[in-house]
Amino acid sequence: MPEIFTLYKFMILYMLSRIDFPLTNAQISEFMLGRGYTTYFTLQQALSQLTEAGLLEEENTHRRTLYHLTPDGAQSIQYFRNHIYRPIREDVEQFLREKEYELKDEVSVKADYWRNHAHEYSVRCQVLENQEPLIDLTLSVPDEHEAETIVKNWNEKNQEVYAWLMSQLL
Repeated sequence: MPEIFTLYKFMILYMLSRIDFPLTNAQISEFMLGRGYTTYFTLQQALSQLTEAGLLEEENTHRRTLYHLTPDGAQSIQYFRNHIYRPIREDVEQFLREKEYELKDEVSVKADYWRNHAHEYSVRCQVLENQEPLIDLTLSVPDEHEAETIVKNWNEKNQEVYAWLMSQLL
């Protein structure tokens, strides 16, 4: 079991090393579980151990967890990449090729909220391209329900809002 468990961790690191954006827990799960490599609980244990070891960095929001490869993680996978069988590497590459735009689009839109010092809620809405903001908007609202509504609507309507803002400002 330890050898196969180590392989799962290498596979996760390899996936993240092949792209220039983070992946969500759901996206990593789609590959690992969808292709029958492991179980949900084993995958979560591998992600947790990689994070604890400083090879991955977690970014948590109210609706998802994003995983970023750390410099130590990148160095580790460079060293151990040949421990992943070629057919598995090819499977990862194929998945990323087929899903790249979908995966990237899903993580390029971010929205989160938190309680601020004025005892209201701050909602941060972003659209990123190559991890740089195209738009980075923070709004204050009086209650959590409104904050949750803005997060939900941002994820559905960000393109319309961005287009409207650009048309008004240019």
